[in-house]
Amino acid sequence: MLLTIDIGNSNVVWGLFQQQVLTGPWRLPTDRNHTAAEYEACILDQLRVAGITADQVTDVILCSVVPSLTPVFEQLAVTCFHRPALVVSSQMDTGLTLRYTNPMELGTDRLANAAAAYDRYKTSLVVVDLGTATTFCVITQSGDYLGGAIAPGLGIAAEALCSRTAQLPTVDLVPPKTVIGRDTRSSIQSGLIIGHAGLVDTIATRMQDELGQKAFVVATGGFSSIVAPESRTIQEVRPHLTLEGLELLYRRSRNA
Repeated sequence: MLLTIDIGNSNVVWGLFQQQVLTGPWRLPTDRNHTAAEYEACILDQLRVAGITADQVTDVILCSVVPSLTPVFEQLAVTCFHRPALVVSSQMDTGLTLRYTNPMELGTDRLANAAAAYDRYKTSLVVVDLGTATTFCVITQSGDYLGGAIAPGLGIAAEALCSRTAQLPTVDLVPPKTVIGRDTRSSIQSGLIIGHAGLVDTIATRMQDELGQKAFVVATGGFSSIVAPESRTIQEVRPHLTLEGLELLYRRSRNA
């Protein structure tokens, strides 16, 4: 089984693939102070609950936007699964032509998202990842990765609003029944969630304008299920797109 690991700023999301079928995924809080042994204990415990043993893992691939944790998980792969981890980079065969000015600056989670989305849809795309940050990737029909946009994520916006104001409370991130909030709580929910959907729609629409054509808009990330129903441009949600991209990149690397 292939172990895929997405090391994000808020969570480490991981899952297992066998013949392109995903088991999991599972989620752990990102802790930059955790050692490989501590993460290993958490992962083995979750595998045990799922009835999976460590020796069933035959290969490991990971992407990371937390540089300090990359070697931690590389060590984990060797000590726990006796396999070196394949670490995603812009130098891998992704099936895309990277038109980014400096591909080394491109987040490897965005690279996995773009590769998976293009492999699935084979058309011009706007890929929106609604996680700690809200990121956009634009891919042309011919497979050129042009670039994108990065904005503060929904969770960051909610935390900032609460911490930087004296009277506004923390609210559950659920869509309000109406855009016009009738109390403080629903007003905040409207501003955060419907406002974030508006951010997605505006950026996606203007990206399509720059492309000169409609592009298929696909969303992923932890907040995608909250924002997508309020969006006018998101056409499909693929909640595990990053892990799917890691599985694809592993296959492309193995075939190469």
